[in-house]
Amino acid sequence: MALDFPARYPEYLVAAMVIILAPGPSVLFIIARAIAWGRATAVATAAGNVTGAFTLSLMVAFGLGPILQRSEAAFIGVQVLGGFYLIYLGIDAIRHSKIHAEDMVNQGEIKPSALRSARDGFWVGALNPKGLVFFAAILPQFLDRDSSSVTSQLVLMGATFAVLAFFSDGSWGLLAGTVRDWMATSPGRLVTMRKIGGLVMITLGIFTLISAV
Repeated sequence: MALDFPARYPEYLVAAMVIILAPGPSVLFIIARAIAWGRATAVATAAGNVTGAFTLSLMVAFGLGPILQRSEAAFIGVQVLGGFYLIYLGIDAIRHSKIHAEDMVNQGEIKPSALRSARDGFWVGALNPKGLVFFAAILPQFLDRDSSSVTSQLVLMGATFAVLAFFSDGSWGLLAGTVRDWMATSPGRLVTMRKIGGLVMITLGIFTLISAV
């Protein structure tokens, strides 16, 4: 399957970075691991996380790609549903920003192995609602639907997302592992990050709805 870069690929890179930088479930999970067990555990968790996210993107690409190429209604429908769901996720993140904040800085005393950290990260990435919404509803906006290779475009953009996410999430983990004592003494800082992430998701959801209609 030949690589086929969509015309709006540069715009896609910007959108991908916006949602990756928003502190959602994956970022907060990696930060929690960094605070509890240090940078190596955080990086292993990030590697597993992006592998899970890429696996999710492949499922969407091969399952949704052919449908989007044939149906304009489906193309608009996934954007509308995705926009509303992103807004819901953002509101939910803000409403529950204080829940389990203390637990995030208290992960236990037994440090997991690198393999266990990667495995845990994989499932967080594969089951992350934000990732599913992005791949199924946000990403298709940047496709060249007239092209004969919609699926290959989806795979390419999913792989791009995984690479960007690894460097971004890994950087969060390295930073949190470096200042772990400062972050661990105030769960409120994690609460603030979660609220910011919620606002970013709400904003992206609104723009998705505008684009769809």
